[in-house]
Amino acid sequence: MIRVRQLPSVPAAIGLLLVGLSVCALAEARGDVIVSRTADVEGVKLHYLTGGRGPVVILLHGYAETSRMWRPIIPMLAKNFRVIAPDLPGIGDSGIPADGLDMKSAATRIHALARSLGVEKARVVGHDIGLMVAYAYAAQYPAETEKLALMDAFLPGVAGWEAIYNNPGIWHFRFNGPTPEKLVAGRERIYFEHFWNDFAADKNRSIPEADRKAYTAAYSRPGRMRAGWSYFVSFQKAAQDFAELARTKLSMPVLALGGEKANGQALGEQAKLVATNATVVVLKNTGHWVMEENPGETTDALLRFLGP
Repeated sequence: MIRVRQLPSVPAAIGLLLVGLSVCALAEARGDVIVSRTADVEGVKLHYLTGGRGPVVILLHGYAETSRMWRPIIPMLAKNFRVIAPDLPGIGDSGIPADGLDMKSAATRIHALARSLGVEKARVVGHDIGLMVAYAYAAQYPAETEKLALMDAFLPGVAGWEAIYNNPGIWHFRFNGPTPEKLVAGRERIYFEHFWNDFAADKNRSIPEADRKAYTAAYSRPGRMRAGWSYFVSFQKAAQDFAELARTKLSMPVLALGGEKANGQALGEQAKLVATNATVVVLKNTGHWVMEENPGETTDALLRFLGP
């Protein structure tokens, strides 16, 4: 016997579609989902993750990662905040601009993204090179930055930076150009394993395998490794820019959060130099990858600092 399934009428089908869209919209508003979006900002496509509603928190990732690094914490933040986590210009699914792949220019583009989304004030968080972009954002737009969280790296141009920049163990700052590109091509995973493993207090508590595959794929695309390296090439420019910006101390609350086995202490000292209201948290038995190595304490510190 053949049974014929009756399809819903057109009005019923439209009704079901609207219900589905309403459920998705409600889930997004409540922060139950992470939405992936893109925006055209001054001729450059910027990809970002978003969720929740309320006061705005901007999350800026570091090198060897993308906005994906924030996925574990976005649902928690989205309970009280509207979260915006972009891929930095040139990295991930954001477009590669023709020029301006440096910290200050990236901050200007992220600010333009925020303004295009109707954001007037934000609490800004950055890790690694994202920390530098976050500082440039806060220093250029202090009236629009409610709080600033800096996570395990350093500030070029601020006292103490040379010792980190010139450390022979951090050779990759100067590893760029045509020959390095050829050496890394097809070996991106091997190259990144150095950072993910050696910069962690314990490589077994570092970047998860699924994320390693995703980041390797993202940086293996044409032009992406060179774009990522451009931020390192810009360190001398950042040093000049930040030395000038640091003449005016930040007045908003600033959190310096880093690993005991990485840059936690050095970053804390720099934060005190550039801000009048700095809190320093150094995570014990933790390396550079604070979100992945020590998610509990890192998340608690961020939630406590960012506030309700």
